Amino acid sequence: MFAKRLKQLRKKRKLTMQEVADYVGVAKSTYAGYESGYRQPTLESIHSISRKLRTSTDYLLGLTDYAEPPVELNHNAKEYLNYEQLHWDGVPLEKDDLDLIRLLLERVIRDRNFPKDQ
Repeated sequence: MFAKRLKQLRKKRKLTMQEVADYVGVAKSTYAGYESGYRQPTLESIHSISRKLRTSTDYLLGLTDYAEPPVELNHNAKEYLNYEQLHWDGVPLEKDDLDLIRLLLERVIRDRNFPKDQ
């Protein structure tokens, strides 16, 4: 199953064997062995391949049938703090609380970008 999924996903992503092999840091012939099932990659190589193919190691190993990775969460705190149902350990945060947190973070970033003269 690993070899079949590897080849299908590489082709779907329109990548050559050489491109994936270069990313993983192995010879093209070694990578071709992974796709044919003749060779088995290390765990580190499987992880690297999954990043290049934009999938999970679980999918490659046959532990899930979902090839597409889950939707990435937005890690921008400024946008995240606009979410209305945030809580701290179960205690809901009110709009005023979130406004105060935003102001504090803006101050931290401003001070980081413009250090005071010493």
